[in-house]
Amino acid sequence: MTHRRFLSGLWTLLACAATVGGAALAAGAGEPTVHPQLWPKARSAGLVDPATEASITGLIRQMSLREKVGQVIQADIGHVKPSDLREYPLGSILAGGDSGPDGDERASPQAWLKLACDFHAVALETRPGHVPIPVMFGVDAVHGHNNVVGAELFPHNIAHGAAHDPDLVRRIGAATAEEVAATGIDWAFAPTLTVPADVRWGRSYEGYSSDPDLVRRYAGPAIEGLQGAPASGGRLQPGHIAATAKHFLGDGGTAFGEDEGDTALGEADLVRLHAAGYPPAIEAGVLTVMASFSSWNGDKMHGHRPLLTTILKERMGFDGFVVGDWNGHGQLSGCNKDRCPAAFNAGIDMFMAPLTWKVLYQNLLDEVTSGQIPMARLEDAVRRILRVKFKLGLFEAARLYEGRLELLGSDSHRAIAREAVRKSLVLLKNDGVLPIRPSARVLVADFSSFAMQAGGWTLSWQGTDARRRDFPNAEMIHAGIKAALLAGGGKLVEGTDDLVATKPDVAIVVFGEAPYAEMFGDIKLPLYNQRTALREINHLKSLGIRIVSVFLSGRPLWVSQEINASDAFVAAWQPGSEGGGVADVLIGDATGAPRYDFTGTLSFPWPRAATAAPFAREGDVLTPQFPLGYGLSYAHAGKVGRLSEELAGR
Repeated sequence: MTHRRFLSGLWTLLACAATVGGAALAAGAGEPTVHPQLWPKARSAGLVDPATEASITGLIRQMSLREKVGQVIQADIGHVKPSDLREYPLGSILAGGDSGPDGDERASPQAWLKLACDFHAVALETRPGHVPIPVMFGVDAVHGHNNVVGAELFPHNIAHGAAHDPDLVRRIGAATAEEVAATGIDWAFAPTLTVPADVRWGRSYEGYSSDPDLVRRYAGPAIEGLQGAPASGGRLQPGHIAATAKHFLGDGGTAFGEDEGDTALGEADLVRLHAAGYPPAIEAGVLTVMASFSSWNGDKMHGHRPLLTTILKERMGFDGFVVGDWNGHGQLSGCNKDRCPAAFNAGIDMFMAPLTWKVLYQNLLDEVTSGQIPMARLEDAVRRILRVKFKLGLFEAARLYEGRLELLGSDSHRAIAREAVRKSLVLLKNDGVLPIRPSARVLVADFSSFAMQAGGWTLSWQGTDARRRDFPNAEMIHAGIKAALLAGGGKLVEGTDDLVATKPDVAIVVFGEAPYAEMFGDIKLPLYNQRTALREINHLKSLGIRIVSVFLSGRPLWVSQEINASDAFVAAWQPGSEGGGVADVLIGDATGAPRYDFTGTLSFPWPRAATAAPFAREGDVLTPQFPLGYGLSYAHAGKVGRLSEELAGR
């Protein structure tokens, strides 16, 4: 994903010999070997039609070399001004995770709209020697239009996976697209189709599941939500935007869950475990694919011609364009962020060069002039980019959703998000304490914050400074519980009350991980090691109060002591701005019956112990505590006994 990188990426370069049935490297050879027959065939839906291709050919003939080179560069809004486009006719701009209009991450939606309109206006100016070509504006809209104050924040993808509802994913994508389009932006760097294999990776929550089959089922609906259904020869309908399938390929399989690390697998396993989401995404008409920072058997993906070109563009028939990740080209051997013909020749069509794009621009001009980059490769990339812009309807005057800022955090979008929260909750334990009668006396011990509830990629890259007041329509979990109790005649017991004299019927303890994103979210052990909530749970338990724990996290973590000490334990993931969805399921109706049942089940195994390897996909003697697909419900009541005593201590 995109962000300001103040730290250099770490990666492991591992040499692997060829293995029968799909090794990646021939030992000692130069370019990695792939076997196309091992890979599924696909074909981009609705991207190519004769009339559009003829228009593109006409444009390319009119464009100067400077304009062609400009199309293949993307700059960050913190380092480019609309007026720069008069000298440097760039193809795209982006707002990285810590970028906002005029450097303000809390800029108003109106400021975002004005910035987009200003860039569009300059790109389409009529002036001598200039072919007016619209600029694409991309953002990390990974759980709603999360860069923008007041937008609806949906749960992160790991929660969607727990809901097991592809149509819900489609509707979330459609709502997100409307909010992005309303601010004049036309491209989301989503969905993430990674298959995380190790929850120590700080990006695990961006993946739907560790199960490739679930990712495969979600890929098409996720694309169709953002882009609409593919239509041959047509344009995307108003209110839809370009989607990005990412990160190609294998980013979820790195050793030790290391961000930007190496995925050491044979080719057949790479296909089976990590490519599952791409064929359905391509067949749903996805317009862009983002290359991964990671490596496959020691070869960086940004320079991997066999995978980017032979497999993705040829075998899988992808007709859109491949965008690099934040200066990812600079990680290739012999390259830096200012110069990398190897990445372009490998199949990267658009450089994400956020900060030093001017130097890269000049170097690209020189490389095409000298023949290091063939003109045919440049024009292929330009054609792919223009094809996407035509498909988006950017050459047409009407932008019907632009300015419809009332859509941000609208009631209809809030309803979808609240539904997503309800459906994603996973009940891991219930010793008869749930559901809670709305007439009950309930203590809420809340160790969470809005930033924890929202997770990473909220206003900023890491999401650590997101505040409730930045999202006026948002509801905290605590507030949702209070509202449900007040409606049912119950009482919210304050922590300052005498808990002996006014003993509550039940205590709900809300706690979990602080927000994080890539790099900073990587951990060495799958362990939740904050003890404050556990001390409170044990204190309340000593008073004879029954405990319902609500755990907020971007991944399954070892929380055995907390589970053992609780009467009920709910994995709530990072629910976003609709915390009231938690109360919908925890608090019953006046008769004590559930208003909504638990329907979520785990899309990742839950680790049994805080070991260096939390679980393996196959053949691991350390079986998970709760397997993939586990989840209790009111309809199918059950008890989970204490976890094994040898694992209870820390």
